[in-house]
Amino acid sequence: MTTPKKNLVYLTGFMGSGKSTLAPILANTLGYKHIDIDHNVERAVGKSVAEIFRDMGEEFFREKEHGELERSSKESHCVISLGGGTIVRQPNLTIVKSTGILIYLKADVHHIAHRMRNKTDRPMLLGDDGDRLSHDELLVRINSILALREPLYRQADIIIETDEQRIGITVDTIVRALSGLIE
Repeated sequence: MTTPKKNLVYLTGFMGSGKSTLAPILANTLGYKHIDIDHNVERAVGKSVAEIFRDMGEEFFREKEHGELERSSKESHCVISLGGGTIVRQPNLTIVKSTGILIYLKADVHHIAHRMRNKTDRPMLLGDDGDRLSHDELLVRINSILALREPLYRQADIIIETDEQRIGITVDTIVRALSGLIE
């Protein structure tokens, strides 16, 4: 019995792994649409993710994120960028695994820290006072969050290393890995 082909591709991975950069390029390459869950939540609420976390809390954000994921999972021929924490919630992981192909964009802690070092719009990477963390504090924070999320990320159908890879090479690698799995 052959496995039915799917037409949704989900990208997961830690912040800074390349989801937002790669997804529109991958979508264009495949002839698919692109959906970014975080951007849709921001548009629906009228605030940035950082502002939503600060003003309304993570639980509010996660509820909106779930609603956007449910809507997006009913689309077809889309590459969907997930937030770094989307699949931490089991109902979200269930939706993703049942409706599409999940790709984990894997980056090591040092590459993530390098890419995120000047970002102030990522609530998980700010101190309690709202200020940026020092480099050492940033490494500790990334390691602790990644330790919790890695087992979930590893449930992906495809794992792609993004460290030291040019975007075009990474997209080509993903397209080859998807060959025969998508419509």
